[in-house]
Amino acid sequence: MSAITRLPIPFRTRRAAILSGASLLVLAQAAAAQEATPPRRGTGRPPAEASVQLGEISVEGQGNGPGRGGAGGGAGVRAVESPTGPVNGFVATRSATATKTNTPLIETPQSITVVGREQIDTQKAQTLTQATQYAAGLYSGTFGADSRLDYFILRGFLASDYGLYRDGLQLLNYGFAYFRTETFGLERIEVLRGPAAVLFGAGTPGGLINQVTKRPPLDPLRYIEVGGGAFGQGGFGYAAFDLGGPADADGHWFYRLTGSGRIGGNQVEGAPEDRGYIAPAITYKPDGATKLTILSSFQYDNAAVTANFLPYYGTVRPNASGLRIPRSLNVGDVGLNTFRREQAYAGYEFEHAFNETWTFRQNLRYSYVDSFQNSYIGNDYTAGTAQTRLSRYQFRDSARAGLFQVDNQAEARFFDGFFRHNLLLGLDYKNYNLHDNQASTFPGPDISILFPVYGQRVAAPLPYLINVNSFEQLGLYAQDQIKLTDNLTLVLGLRQDFADNRIRNLLTPSASNGRSDNALTYRTALIYNFDFGLAPYISYSTSFQPQIGTAFSGQAFRPETGDQIEGGVKFEPPGQGYFLTLAGFDINRQGVTVPDPANLFFQIQSGAQRSTGFEAQLTVTLAEGLNAVAAFTSYDLVTTKDADPARVGRTPVNIPETFASAFVDYTIPAGAWRGFGFGGGVRYVGRSYADVANTLKVSDFVLFDAQVHYNFDNWRIAVNATNIGDRRFVSSCQSATACFYGDARRVVASLSYKW
Repeated sequence: MSAITRLPIPFRTRRAAILSGASLLVLAQAAAAQEATPPRRGTGRPPAEASVQLGEISVEGQGNGPGRGGAGGGAGVRAVESPTGPVNGFVATRSATATKTNTPLIETPQSITVVGREQIDTQKAQTLTQATQYAAGLYSGTFGADSRLDYFILRGFLASDYGLYRDGLQLLNYGFAYFRTETFGLERIEVLRGPAAVLFGAGTPGGLINQVTKRPPLDPLRYIEVGGGAFGQGGFGYAAFDLGGPADADGHWFYRLTGSGRIGGNQVEGAPEDRGYIAPAITYKPDGATKLTILSSFQYDNAAVTANFLPYYGTVRPNASGLRIPRSLNVGDVGLNTFRREQAYAGYEFEHAFNETWTFRQNLRYSYVDSFQNSYIGNDYTAGTAQTRLSRYQFRDSARAGLFQVDNQAEARFFDGFFRHNLLLGLDYKNYNLHDNQASTFPGPDISILFPVYGQRVAAPLPYLINVNSFEQLGLYAQDQIKLTDNLTLVLGLRQDFADNRIRNLLTPSASNGRSDNALTYRTALIYNFDFGLAPYISYSTSFQPQIGTAFSGQAFRPETGDQIEGGVKFEPPGQGYFLTLAGFDINRQGVTVPDPANLFFQIQSGAQRSTGFEAQLTVTLAEGLNAVAAFTSYDLVTTKDADPARVGRTPVNIPETFASAFVDYTIPAGAWRGFGFGGGVRYVGRSYADVANTLKVSDFVLFDAQVHYNFDNWRIAVNATNIGDRRFVSSCQSATACFYGDARRVVASLSYKW
């Protein structure tokens, strides 16, 4: 369990002194180690791995252009997968998310799913929600068809607030300052299940999702794509390009420029969903030991609130008039339903190998988001209307957030005379500032679900919250991956965090508050790798997540903590083209925040939860042109302690406890039909609950997807359809008056060209 105490002296005083010398201290340690420990025969890494990090990263961007398969690498380049580069087919072999080192998945004692670029393109996933719908342990799209952001539940716990990462650095989604990543700009998506606080210092015990940005390739890349289609009530079109390669004749500079644009609507009548995205990236490699990659992007969204808050009766079940609310109903207003966002990322990844033992890395990024939302929100039925009119209120929010992060890492691979070690020492820091202005009008004009009339207005919204939130966190961590034998690996991790949360209340200055906390988290794990590809493992880990913001009373939340024991087995027979993971887990979570029943838009910190379950993930890539992925998840989620006795022993709302999926794609490899491909998928989501007492059940559902495509020369044409039967379903309910329709049928036709 995490130990949490109050800081004895001000956090900012210690943070400034520690951070200012962090990089120099790590560099000095590495240089000293180089002088004191010269390479010896039979120690450290084998000669072929002397610069394994930089050597393997050098194949990034090779081979797998968008919509293409095939092995990566050009002539004379080792076909070794980079942990941040393309995945050959659907089966990834390496990741840097679980350990922050370049570790094969078969040697990683934790459950993880990697969704590569080829799988994203095959499924034509245009949001992070769509791209992760076939991953185990993860329920994507909790709040249905939402054009503003992505929601995720990992092993029963919300992961879209503190559990989203990009390139190993956190994306905080607090309040209404949402970060959302354009999936066309991603090389891979990695779903890590279970606590990861020992390395990242944050996140719920359910796990995290790390989005890996496309990086400059070694070989020239030229790719363009256009497409369009229908999504419920709205048609849409898009265009995208991806250009990159060497920028000089000496092979020191490489570039990549990725961009996309979308315009059109969605399944809600009169709701736009437009987006523009541009991402320049540059890599500088002066020699084989040093590498600097600059990553940046800018994104603009013009959308609406499409996750309509609708009553249980009228969506899951017919209402008093025997009707169901149309899925296309704009509960907002065609003239007053706005969500706009501008977001930007700028940062770099630096790596230098001093010798065959020591490597230093520094990852740094500044993230910025500015969003505005103004809409009517559903609020149950209007009394005396036979449930044919919805009451509404107006909600307006203006949010601006900036997030600075830096992660310093020193990695040493050596032999101590008895065991081989992969030692990681790190120091990271984050600084988050949020300006949040929220206002509402109660009540707003009601609306007919049969014959809606728009353009009605009431009084302007009045602010109920104007806060300036600041959050800082400093963490020191160490991890050692110890080869006890050639087959048995012990992983030990330890981390100390210092966190400071301050809230300045501009409406009621006397209610300004804050707190400082520190915590020690740790992980221990064992994995045994048999030569024929079987790898059983067991791990125990703890989690720590400082909470941003306050309750309605102004009281700052204490950090959330948790612990997990996980056991499982991985199977990757050499050369067979498939990877299977089975895992069982038991998670305990304390300090859980839940919606405040007495104060809308606020939360209270109440109690503890437990999640115990099993999951399975299979990925397949065969030389005969077959790619497949399948997943199964089942767990028992229950509230074990709460200030409200009605919650104890119950399953929290919004959360299905069983789901399964399978997706297959086949491309004919030879003959007259060579290049023609087809496939499809099936997704099952079990029932969930819409009320605390678990008396209102949200029905389970099954959805079907399909695709057909044809590759000829450098061209690719494809048609993809999700929810092909256009089934109307409710993805979840937050309460009896807040249910959310899932995605309607989406059909996308695309044409791409690569040269």
